[in-house]
Amino acid sequence: MKFSGSRRTKLWVGRALAIAAAMVVMPMLSATSAKADFRVCNGTQSLVGVAIGYRAEAGWTTEGWWRIPATTCKSIIEGPLSSRFYYLYAEDADGRSRWAGPINLCIAENEFKITGVEECLKRGYQRMGFREYDTGEQASWMVQLTEAPRTESGTE
Repeated sequence: MKFSGSRRTKLWVGRALAIAAAMVVMPMLSATSAKADFRVCNGTQSLVGVAIGYRAEAGWTTEGWWRIPATTCKSIIEGPLSSRFYYLYAEDADGRSRWAGPINLCIAENEFKITGVEECLKRGYQRMGFREYDTGEQASWMVQLTEAPRTESGTE
C-alpha cells in the first residue's frame, strides 16, 4: 500500500511524539519505582506537620515533625521499610484538620525522636493517637492526606 505524503508525515510525527513521551515518562517511572521508602503526600491546600511511629531495635520509636507543603510529597523514611506496621499522625498548620487514630504514642511540640510509649506525660511529652498502616511487609508505602480527614481523639 502506498502512503500519501501527508499520511506518511502524520505517522512519522505520531511515532516521534510517542517516543518522546516514553523518554520523558520512563525515567520518572523507574525513579519512583526503584526508590523504596515511606512517603506522605499532602493533598490539601495547607502546610501539614507529620509524625511517624514504628518498632525499632531500641523499642517503639516516634519521630517528628516533617513539614510537608500543600500538594507535595515527602519521604519520611528513606530506603526499604524494615517493619510491617507504621503509625502516622498529622495536623495542618492552621489547626483545622488532623489525621489521627486510636494508637497512643508520645510526641513533642518541637522536632523529636522518642523511644518508648509509656508515661508520655511523666517524661515531658504529649500522648497522641496515631493511625496504623499495615504495609504487608512491602519495601515502600505511600499515605495520601486529603482535605476530609477522619479524626479520632487520642489525646491526654
